[in-house]
Amino acid sequence: MSKIVMNRRKLLTIGSVAGSSALLSGCDAFDGMLKGNSPVRNFMESTANGLSFRVQRLLIGGHALAQEFTEADIRQPMRPNGITQPEDDTYKALSGSNFADYRLQVSGLVQKPLALSLTELMAMPSRTQITRHDCVEGWSCIAKWTGVPLSHVLDLAVVKSDARYIVFHCLDTIERSLSGEVKYYESIDLVDARHPQTILAYGMNDERLPVANGAPLRVRVERQLGYKMAKYIRAIEIVNDLSQFGAGKGGYWEDRGYEWYAGI
Repeated sequence: MSKIVMNRRKLLTIGSVAGSSALLSGCDAFDGMLKGNSPVRNFMESTANGLSFRVQRLLIGGHALAQEFTEADIRQPMRPNGITQPEDDTYKALSGSNFADYRLQVSGLVQKPLALSLTELMAMPSRTQITRHDCVEGWSCIAKWTGVPLSHVLDLAVVKSDARYIVFHCLDTIERSLSGEVKYYESIDLVDARHPQTILAYGMNDERLPVANGAPLRVRVERQLGYKMAKYIRAIEIVNDLSQFGAGKGGYWEDRGYEWYAGI
């Protein structure tokens, strides 16, 4: 009998295809309900995302490490994507002074709100890791990241017992419309926030983090896809509910249909 090997992504794909096939076997009846922002569509999306999240957590646990590589595996510069040169006035002023006036605000469900300079962050205990960045667009890139573990910052702020999520507010405007500017934002839960490989990175490949890759600070959440790793972070807010941000889905791209838990 041949040996059957099934990785986590294949398992989730099979499960989602089977579920969607069963549901849509009478697709004409669901056509109207699955369009736009209907309650049925929202319920199905929430259920599917929740199932994916629970299955992946069951398979990999809360503390399993993402694969780390050697310096010999770094064969090209880290590919920048998304916004690579923020045009926001606040950001341009900060970058013009080499981020001397930058302060990371930490607020929300904490006992000790913080305002941390880049110098203070760089003086904290650090972690360096060589990991692979997997983009939802299909490309991957290996780079060396240095930063302060997010768990250390959370411990300094003393997170309250009812906290559930970490929301990253960013300096870059990702969208401009008649309703105003939309800043990039993202979120993770406390399990991923306290994961040992989740860091607030200020260095890349033994140099200061370049502007194109998110300077002065970006988060690395190594067990998830690249869109979860917010760049140009200006503030961290600890909350127990994500509904108050954007469209309530937990991130800029999630508000536009991406999964909130983008585990790989």
